[in-house]
Amino acid sequence: MSSGLLVVAPAQAQTVPAQPPAGSMAAPAPAGPWSLQAAVDYALAHNLTVKQARLSAQTADATLLQSRAAQLPSANLSGTQNWNYGTSINPLTNVFQNQTTRTNNFSAASQLTLFSGFQLRNTVKRNALDYEAALSDIEKARNDLSLNVASAYLQTVLAQELLRTNQVRANSTQLQVERTQKLLKAGAVAESNLLDIQAQFSTDQLNVITAQNQLTLTLLQLAQYMNLDEAATETLAISTPELPDPDEQSLADLNPALVFETAQTRQPEIKAADLRVQSSGRGVDLARGAYYPRLAFGASIFTGYSSLYVRPISTGDSVQIPFPVFTPDPVTGLPIATPFFALSPKQAIRGAESSTFGSQLQDNLGKSLQFSLQIPLLNGLQARTNVQRAKINQQQAEVRSEQARLVLRQTIQQSYADALAAQRQYLASRRQVESLQLAYSNAEIRFNNGLLNGTEFNIAKNNLTAAESSMIQAKYSFIFRRKVLDFYQGKPIAL
Repeated sequence: MSSGLLVVAPAQAQTVPAQPPAGSMAAPAPAGPWSLQAAVDYALAHNLTVKQARLSAQTADATLLQSRAAQLPSANLSGTQNWNYGTSINPLTNVFQNQTTRTNNFSAASQLTLFSGFQLRNTVKRNALDYEAALSDIEKARNDLSLNVASAYLQTVLAQELLRTNQVRANSTQLQVERTQKLLKAGAVAESNLLDIQAQFSTDQLNVITAQNQLTLTLLQLAQYMNLDEAATETLAISTPELPDPDEQSLADLNPALVFETAQTRQPEIKAADLRVQSSGRGVDLARGAYYPRLAFGASIFTGYSSLYVRPISTGDSVQIPFPVFTPDPVTGLPIATPFFALSPKQAIRGAESSTFGSQLQDNLGKSLQFSLQIPLLNGLQARTNVQRAKINQQQAEVRSEQARLVLRQTIQQSYADALAAQRQYLASRRQVESLQLAYSNAEIRFNNGLLNGTEFNIAKNNLTAAESSMIQAKYSFIFRRKVLDFYQGKPIAL
């Protein structure tokens, strides 16, 4: 009978895919047997899923920083230089001209949002919650990976144990073949006994090959979780720890309900789900902010230069203009000219001169201050629709939070049930092995003395082999499930 390899896998909520080979594999690992802790530490440092979680958290951090900066005033500078050919409008005089003109425009503007329905503040609070949830996602990825590495490590230890026991059985059967050949030559047993034991030896050799293949596969899976390169994968070896056998008291200190109460306060996936519920609540407040008016304050300064701009000036020269003096006629009252003249004040003669670049920048300087108010009245029900969507997102986040707790509770319950079943199976298998070992020893003595045919002897041997395989698999299944339960209580994964 061939002995199979028990597939010990993490609980459903803790499963992440193994990393496929890629060009960005980690650097070669040092040679030598790996302990479980060393394997977990190396995997946490090199696994791509964990790295992706870290990058997602960095993205959330950058988003948070940007939302905080959005509360600050905006400030921008701009400048242009233009050459106009043919008829154009002088931007400084607003006069049509048909000349080649060079103009420069410079401006600085700043704007500050004074009120926007608390949307800026709620955006910051929402993004802060999302960043905390992303940090919890990193911890969840690390926990998932740690459990997967522990599972692959225990599968490898189990495969080594099954390979060792199959090799022992094959060696024992080979001795039986040699002994039977001698007895056949002496005429003590029939030839059928030799044929039966040789057939059993072939079966045992097949079991050894199967166990070797299983060991190769478990080592490959462990190497993939650790993200080892090809050279390190080929030389990967683990240290085999001394693991105690389970007994009747191995689960006496565990209660699934108490384990769940402890786990839901410690597990990062629960914390992340709760943070996203809070974030969705801020999302509702953010959407409601679109109902409120928006008030902003802005300031700007402008200046420019034009090659055709001239500055009016006084030349310094002046002239006097004579005005005749009249007097009223004493009889008629009509004005009569006199020989006198009145002189007006001297008037300055106006002129123009070209303006320099620096003086134009100073002369053309303009400033402005403005307040803008926007009151939403009807915008195609966009605000109302966004609020409804935000409320639905909040309800979905609440459902996901409940689902995370449900999955955690079911995982703990399933792990406890599996551990209890493995404990019972191990104890029963151990008693079965003890009984079958006695039966096998008796059958071996009778077979060697020619009192038992090969078929009956092989049945006794295969029964013992199956019982031992079942006992070994139950042992490692129990150990892993117990480690999962310990992990949910905050205890580190260690063998």
